[in-house]
Amino acid sequence: MQISEKSKRMGLSPIRRFNEMARNAEKRGIRIYRVNIGQPDIETPKCYMEAIRNYPNDVIAYMESGGTDDLKKAVCEFYGSFGAEFEPDDVMVTSGGSEALSMVFTTILNEGDEVLAADPYYSNYSTFILSAGGQIARIPSHAEEGYHYAYRDRIEKAITPKTRAIICTSPGNPTGDVLTQDEMHMICEIAEEHDLWVISDEVYREFVYDGAEPASFGLEKEFLDRIIITDSISKRYSCCGGRIGLLISKNRDVMNGAMKLAQGRLSVSTLDQAGAAALFRLPKSYYSEIRAEYEKRRDVVYSELTKIPGVVCVKPKGSFYVTVKLPVNDIEDFLVFLLTEFSDNNETVMFAPADGFYYDSERGKNKMRLAYVLRSEQMRRAVELIRLGLEAYEKKQAGN
Repeated sequence: MQISEKSKRMGLSPIRRFNEMARNAEKRGIRIYRVNIGQPDIETPKCYMEAIRNYPNDVIAYMESGGTDDLKKAVCEFYGSFGAEFEPDDVMVTSGGSEALSMVFTTILNEGDEVLAADPYYSNYSTFILSAGGQIARIPSHAEEGYHYAYRDRIEKAITPKTRAIICTSPGNPTGDVLTQDEMHMICEIAEEHDLWVISDEVYREFVYDGAEPASFGLEKEFLDRIIITDSISKRYSCCGGRIGLLISKNRDVMNGAMKLAQGRLSVSTLDQAGAAALFRLPKSYYSEIRAEYEKRRDVVYSELTKIPGVVCVKPKGSFYVTVKLPVNDIEDFLVFLLTEFSDNNETVMFAPADGFYYDSERGKNKMRLAYVLRSEQMRRAVELIRLGLEAYEKKQAGN
């Protein structure tokens, strides 16, 4: 019996594959600061559960495959609040942003087609692209540059005859890099010149810092026929378990292709759609408060990281991630050490090794992704534990 070659080429999640080690450490009485996964500790807005509790129907029935009218209308109102004009027919509700991405790649890719992504990239992009028969191709970026990649020559150099799309995550996961509106426009110009799709993953859109204004490919009105936006309630509203995502496009071929997949999986959770509609109608003050909280955490994390000798880190401009080069040769070995051998006052820390976010895993062998999803003082302690763990790890290495 055989499994597919596509499955063999896929890797396990760099975010989750050390969970068993972490659980074993906790069984030994070790407290773990989990900064490996983008699971915010901020309270989900109460309107979400209130909308679910007040759901008026006695039967929780199937909804339309593309989503409820109320949620799609709320999404259009939300996008319209910052100038992006969409109609309900341009919106499809999905089971999380992950399903939206999977639908997009299945809809636009043929066997062997390439999708450009800034390297490092969200690791699941590779999984979804491989599942659709395509392959990921890299736009290089570097720790010393803050992982910024939006340079015309760098992007165009990565395009090949097999390239069909470029996927942009801004603010970025795993790096915290942010695109300006002008850079988004430039990417759209490149896409038009080379007849490419632009896939914009905007789940962290509002999390930009230092006075910057959120940008969106949805504002690039002259290019909307080739733009596909994916979005989610997971991060913006701290509702990861709600599993409500969005696929947004004015291209009818894309939406019709995605509808075939949506009808095949029937529909998205009825109750979670009711809760999500309430989230998208929150006042603008909500986003300002959340952004200020994450910026405070970012500043604490960056301040503590700069205390680590040999670290390479540029202050991230957005999202709630930072990718950091550490003075180690094998980041996974260091993480295993933290989870199995090291503790300080019965505490240790768990991050995500960055090798799983890279096209060539060797480029990430000395880097970690850290998610600043805990309160500031907890984040301060988490980075302190990384520093103390490095000191202990270096002593162990010197003794071997």
